[in-house]
Amino acid sequence: QVQLVESGGGLVQPGGSLRLSCAASGSIFKSLRMAWYRQAPGKERDLVATITQGGSTYYADAMKGRFTISRDNAKNTVYLQMNSLQPEDTAVYYCNAHAPLVMYWGQGTQVTVSS
Repeated sequence: QVQLVESGGGLVQPGGSLRLSCAASGSIFKSLRMAWYRQAPGKERDLVATITQGGSTYYADAMKGRFTISRDNAKNTVYLQMNSLQPEDTAVYYCNAHAPLVMYWGQGTQVTVSS
């Protein structure tokens, strides 16, 4: 069983930055592949970035150069640093953990980019 709790969302102006955090319960966090997804109203839930247990990362094309995913296994936490935010980045951002048979999701945190 894995419990995920996101935090750090909020309202920022275009060009601003936010740092999202995802705290995971349990002692198996270190062995899990983690990811961030996002979903805007009326849109599909899209992959933002992934990070393996060893720290290898992947980014969707729209995020490359602006977003950075990282993890601190000692703190059971994964982060998403978001820079140069634009209105089209407005969405609910979800933390995700890959287990052998299921995918675990956090409750999501709202990110709104507006002037």
